[in-house]
Amino acid sequence: MSGDAQDPYARSRAAAARLAELVPGGAHTYAKGPDQYPADIAPIIARGAGAHVWDLDGHEYIEYGSGLRSVILGHAHPLVVDAVRRQVGLGANFTRPAGIEADAAERFLTSVPGAEMVKFAKNGSDVTTAAVRLARAHTGRDLVAICADHPFFSVDDWFIGATAMPAGIPSAVRELTVTFPYGDLDATRRLLQEHGDRIACLVLEAGEPAPGYLSALRDLAHAHGALLIFDEMITGLRWHAGGAQTLFGVTPDLSAFGKAIGNGFAVSALAGRRDLMQRGGLDHDAERVFLLSTTHGAETHALAAMIAVLDVFEREDVVARLHATGAELAEGVRAVADAAGVSDHLVVRGRDSNLVFATLDGEGRPSQEYRTLFMRQLLLGGVLAPSLVVSDATSAADVRRTVEVVADAAVVYRKALEAGDPTPWMGGRSIRPVFRTYA
Repeated sequence: MSGDAQDPYARSRAAAARLAELVPGGAHTYAKGPDQYPADIAPIIARGAGAHVWDLDGHEYIEYGSGLRSVILGHAHPLVVDAVRRQVGLGANFTRPAGIEADAAERFLTSVPGAEMVKFAKNGSDVTTAAVRLARAHTGRDLVAICADHPFFSVDDWFIGATAMPAGIPSAVRELTVTFPYGDLDATRRLLQEHGDRIACLVLEAGEPAPGYLSALRDLAHAHGALLIFDEMITGLRWHAGGAQTLFGVTPDLSAFGKAIGNGFAVSALAGRRDLMQRGGLDHDAERVFLLSTTHGAETHALAAMIAVLDVFEREDVVARLHATGAELAEGVRAVADAAGVSDHLVVRGRDSNLVFATLDGEGRPSQEYRTLFMRQLLLGGVLAPSLVVSDATSAADVRRTVEVVADAAVVYRKALEAGDPTPWMGGRSIRPVFRTYA
């Protein structure tokens, strides 16, 4: 580890102070904010390579959840960087469409065989909101039903109004979003019956469904005149190159992709049935939908990055490697947590390619205080892990080292449980939930 002898995180602290002065919340993404990390160790990143990053003070970390799950192949992947470098040298944005836009659309639709048309944008919120607008236009209905068990769909009012941070969103807008539980068809049926012909669409992540659930949900939505929309931000590529819809064999009416498809470059995609997508185009007689129209939606270098990523997935079984690496990590973490006697409190959950951890207190309740303790110990050991989501660059050596660091952290966790108080090991205030009403 590097850094100043007096304060090994001096440069990160100074940069964080500048960010707090200049940027609301100290970061441009709430999940990257300082309140999501221990108070005394919140590194500001200088560079990354593969599955490793270095902060401004020179500390090296094994990184998990790279770029909020967007960097699936690893930082600065050479094939992606080369594709971007070649394309950006030809210009990034023009007055008329670039030829690569057709190439990218064709390449994407080849990877997602259930989709018939696609439109690109820069972030996930753009395309999920466009899907909702399209569903409302197609059905003539106002209500949107979102899955209450999935954490995030959009920065736009139709979703944020249903969270613990609805400030600035009119109550009339908030009333247009209702919720349903994942996996419970009876509850969803009751919701659809209750609201009659007012629900335009059901929005959810496909996740880890029970057999037959997704197809039954689609049939239920259609029986009530609503559309089914899959948010594939996380499941796209990480579950399957064609998304969860391809893996589970259930084609939604519309789907929204982002994150991993650009390996960190800003590109997202709205995909779906031709008859729906055409409402945002010119080849129809219905009332037009202002679907997506963004200046930077089809920047050529971002599309080149996406094509490169999809090419890697076509040539190599990246998903199988992600699962194998994640399984090895999960097994190791569970083993050392068990050895330390904290396996009921430090819990690994999720699909092997998309692992998260839960930190529970002595009573088995979710605890931000114990999360703070745990993440702090990981950071001190050179592991940056808001989750345990691996990338294709995560090596066997990275996994072994991570398990060693978790083993040491689990011992500290045990001490805190025995003391009934994690405070001495937190380094300051607790990590806070992103969605909360007051700072």
